[in-house]
Amino acid sequence: MKRKLAPYICLFGFLAGCVTTIPDVKPPASAALAKAESAPVPATTVPESAPATLAKAEPTPIPATTVPESAPATLAKAEPVPVPATTVPESAPATLAKTEPTPVPATTVPESAPATLAKAEPTPVPATTVPEPMALASMVEEPQPVIPPPTPDFLSIVAVGDNLFHDPMIKPQKDGSFNYDSYYTEIKPIVQAADIAFVNQETVLAGKSFGYSGYPQFNTPQEAGLALINAGFNVVNQATNHIMDKGEKAVFATMDFWDKYPKIAVLGVHRSQEERDKQIIIEKNNIRTGFLSYTYGTNGIPVPKDKPYLVSLIDEKVMAKEIDALRPNCDLLVVSMHWGEEYRRTPTAEQKRLAQFLADRRVDVIIGHHPHVLEGTVTLTGKNGNETFCVYSLGNFISNQADSPTLLGGLLSLRIKKFEGTITIESAKIIPLVTHYEAGSVNFKVYPLYEYTEELAKKHTRRIQGKELGVQYFTNLARTVLGDAMQTEDPSMNDK
Repeated sequence: MKRKLAPYICLFGFLAGCVTTIPDVKPPASAALAKAESAPVPATTVPESAPATLAKAEPTPIPATTVPESAPATLAKAEPVPVPATTVPESAPATLAKTEPTPVPATTVPESAPATLAKAEPTPVPATTVPEPMALASMVEEPQPVIPPPTPDFLSIVAVGDNLFHDPMIKPQKDGSFNYDSYYTEIKPIVQAADIAFVNQETVLAGKSFGYSGYPQFNTPQEAGLALINAGFNVVNQATNHIMDKGEKAVFATMDFWDKYPKIAVLGVHRSQEERDKQIIIEKNNIRTGFLSYTYGTNGIPVPKDKPYLVSLIDEKVMAKEIDALRPNCDLLVVSMHWGEEYRRTPTAEQKRLAQFLADRRVDVIIGHHPHVLEGTVTLTGKNGNETFCVYSLGNFISNQADSPTLLGGLLSLRIKKFEGTITIESAKIIPLVTHYEAGSVNFKVYPLYEYTEELAKKHTRRIQGKELGVQYFTNLARTVLGDAMQTEDPSMNDK
């Protein structure tokens, strides 16, 4: 039996000796090794020490690679396991000790192979090596932000004259209440469409405790102020010749009333010098509009000497100081002027002089009132080359006055443009207004002239009393006073 196995034992020993540790001294290559095609080295980890014999060697698992279950009979006939993405050299090196691995892209290959396979540590090869692409920013220009071209800003302003309540107008309703909303229904859409709406409140709104009264010393129910707010007005002038009609306390009571409505800017009356020094600026549509207001006097009733700030009187030294302080802080500067001569349809020399004084201080718009009739408009040039638009008088807004010219007032309509910091007045027109009331001092109402009819004119109290009054009369008078500044149609038609 032993004799029969002896040849196999010898063969096994021979084979075992072939895979033992390779000595440092290079043996001559065998004929079989010379013809062997070396297997490419896969991207797997080689164990630090090789097993003593092939018979006992346990192969290291190789992902995605099929390992033969048994070693081939001879190394000469061993079939290499294919390794993807690895180039196999055409001829095997003379010895395994000096085998140099095929270069792998993006992998550092050691300059010399280790002395023995048993101790060889292969350089790790990443599963996938992808060259980093060049940054897009270096290849493609970043798009520059699109800066839109500058666009203008616009502001609309309307202004009316004297809101003047005579005795017949302050009668209570049948239930004892006061409501004046109906007075303004016909002009309400125009007022509410504007960004800023100015009105001259001719009389004090001191409340019932001061006694309601008309001419000559007025105290109007505060409901008249509420009606103005409901109509859309948001700037109210109180610096008039009637502001002191009921004394100092009535002025404070009037301010108390307006304080309940903080969105309403009130001009011309102040509780203290500190309050007077506070600038009134309304910012809308990216346009800052500053306001100041002055009156020529207070009908002989003096402003208290210890309260010179109470009412803004026309005083050129004070005006210059206040205008110069406000001018740098606003785009548009509007000054309200209670001035002139009652019932005169042309401006006085004093009005003209004061208007030029204001233009020279770079005021943009002058809104005049007090004469109770319409006066014309003018564009002045200031000493700095600036332009100033002035309407000398807008007449009555509503009243119970009798003379036909006092029943024709005006609504100033301004369109302001701001472009790249420059303010221009694109449009300045005046819509003639008619104060209508009927027999028995009822049905008070303000109409734009373009909506007033002969049928209404026939019902007017003053027409019945024989006064010259009608659509043609008002049209002719307005054209005479206003000229090209007269607007004869609904301003909303300009947007259609």
